[in-house]
This record gives sequence, structure tokens and C-alpha cells, in this order.
Amino acid sequence: MSAVASPPPSLEARIHGLLPALSPAQARIAAEVLRDPAAVAGSTIGQLAARCGTSLPSVTRFCLALGLSGYAELRLALAAETGRTSLSWERGTGSEVGPDDSLDDVLRTLLRADTRALEDTVASLDVGALGRAVRAISDARRIDLYAVAGSAAVAEDLRLRLHRIGRGASTWSDVHTALASSALLGSGDVAIGISHSGETIEVLEPVVRAGRQGATTVAITNYPRSPLARAADIVLVTAARDVTFRTGGLAGRHAQLIVLDALYLGVAQRDYPLAEQAFDATAEAVADHRQRS
Repeated sequence: MSAVASPPPSLEARIHGLLPALSPAQARIAAEVLRDPAAVAGSTIGQLAARCGTSLPSVTRFCLALGLSGYAELRLALAAETGRTSLSWERGTGSEVGPDDSLDDVLRTLLRADTRALEDTVASLDVGALGRAVRAISDARRIDLYAVAGSAAVAEDLRLRLHRIGRGASTWSDVHTALASSALLGSGDVAIGISHSGETIEVLEPVVRAGRQGATTVAITNYPRSPLARAADIVLVTAARDVTFRTGGLAGRHAQLIVLDALYLGVAQRDYPLAEQAFDATAEAVADHRQRS
């Protein structure tokens, strides 16, 4: 049976991923596209440039940054995406929670935002990079995971999963201990940095040091042009949008989790006999601590 191809990542997800790296002029163009994609799809390049107070070359550079050939392709892509729904992106993706929203509305908003984050992450993920990360982790002598705050919980989840299949890993959320550990890594080791923004110094510093020591470095971030992404050998990009009151919230963590789950399952598949033996042994060890009815 042939594999089912994932749909391409939405333009909205790609634009949000590039926002921190855009010039001021390109950021104004991005804001206009996000605000009213249907209007942009119906505008000439000159009309869009005038509305954004910028130049025609800036619009063209914005399109190239998205991986498009030019403004004509941007208009076609916007027309196709907005044609699939009568709602604006902002309302359609459920990205906002207002102070007067009911709990039912909040739940539905979270569901839309989290579902969209997972779909866009799967669509935009570089499967080749994922495979290289799987091989590096599977063959690693040591595996260090660097993350803080909400991302630290995600990193700990991967550490526990790897442990269950016989792959020891360490999670470091304190920058001093993280730097000390990274100083001992070298060729054959793997350092994984997890940061939604890709700008967290406590994550960036140990990843950079580990890379200088010869370790393979992996970045998991929402922003492909962030400092963490630029520092890593392998970059795995999530595609989550923050919801009001949820900066760095669950949508980002859910997107990180699907990437880490894919890494875990890839390693388990690659070393299936060892993984199966280790999983059975650990399951048996805790069997007597389950309450039976």
C-alpha cells in the first residue's frame, strides 16, 4: 500500500514561522496577508505594497521567503486557501480567547488551535531531517535533552519513553548543569534543544557548546530562522500558533509532542528487537503495582 501524502503546510503556518526573521517592511506585508488573505488575493502587487507602505521588491522578497516563485504564486495560494472557507483565518483557526467567552467556546477554540497546530506540524515537518535525527539518536552513545519551562515537561516525556526501550537519555533544565553536561559531549553523542521560540538562552547555549564539542545537535522549534535553528545540525520545525492567554501554551507543546513521539517511534522501529525486549521487561517490572478489579 502506498503512503498517503500529507497536505502541504498552510501559508498561515509558514508566515507565522517566519515572522521573527522578517524585516519591518516584510512584517507589515505578513500582517496584511494574515489580516485579510482574501483581499490580498484580489490585489495587485502595487496595491499591496501601497497598503503596507513598502516597495514592490519588498513584496517579492516576502514571497521568496515563503518559498514561492513570486507574487502571482502567492495570490494563487491565497485564493485556494481562502476559497476553502468563508471565514477569515483568524476566526477559522480559533486563535483568540476573549474574556467574555463561555467555557464551551474556550474548549472549541482550544480544539481548533491544537488540531490546526498538529496538522500544520505534520504537513511542514521535514521527514528527511526526522530520519537523520532518528538515526543519530539510535546510534548515540549519550543523549542530552535541553529545555526549560513548558518545553521541559515535553523533554522529560521523551526521556522516559526512550528509557522504556533501553535508550538512556538525560534532561537538563538548569543552565549550569546543562552547560556542564554539554561540555562532556563529543562525536557520537546527540544534543536535543527544545524551544518554541528558538531564542531561549538556557537552551541555545548548551546546544552550541555541544556542537563545538562534535556532538550532533537537533533543534525542535516553531521558528526555522531562530538562533536555535541556525545553531543545530538537524532542525525539526513545529507549526503552532499562540492563543490569547496561552503564549508558549498547549498548542506549542502538543506540536512538540507529536514530533518527539515520531522520534521515539522511529528509534523503536529501527531497534525493534531491543525495544520490544526492553519494553516487555519494564512492563513486567511494574505489573504487580497495578490495581486489579
